[in-house]
Amino acid sequence: MLTVHRIALGAAAGTAVLALAATGCGSSNNSSKTEKPSTGTTAPATPAGSTLTAAKVDKVGTVVTDSKGFVLYRFDMDTAKPSHSACLAACASLWPPSPAPAADKLSVKGIDKALVGTLTRPDGSKQLTLAGWPIYRYSKDDEPREAYGQGAGGTWFAITPTGAKATGDTGGGTTSGGTNSTPSSGSGY
Repeated sequence: MLTVHRIALGAAAGTAVLALAATGCGSSNNSSKTEKPSTGTTAPATPAGSTLTAAKVDKVGTVVTDSKGFVLYRFDMDTAKPSHSACLAACASLWPPSPAPAADKLSVKGIDKALVGTLTRPDGSKQLTLAGWPIYRYSKDDEPREAYGQGAGGTWFAITPTGAKATGDTGGGTTSGGTNSTPSSGSGY
């Protein structure tokens, strides 16, 4: 009887963890923008050639965008030294890693190319990094220069051309270095 009770308790705990992880991916502390409903799709893969561009985006300031003008983000649960991504599985579906093209197929505009690198993800794919931070798209950003992921879960921030977190809210474009100035809530993704 004790073994059956332990199994049931373990199953309930596992279900709770999975439910938390699934709902945590969509959490957001962002009060400056209304979160868009999910379209059920993930961001498209980066083409063979890629351009990272420093661009002014309303409410977040000057941040990095991809070849199609979509805002790129960094995650506070990741590390820059060494570069490591903590966004896997369900997290990576909501926050697709920015794939790394061949080195000779990457160009930058307004960003020091020496800050751009790559890391190898557990599945063997290559992900772009900026100042060591793995970079991602947010699947709910449907249009170029949208930043619906800014401040999500208190751990996701648009990334600036120097690798810092964007913390601007109305055109000021202020940025913060590597510390989290927004309180974290929930699982972070």
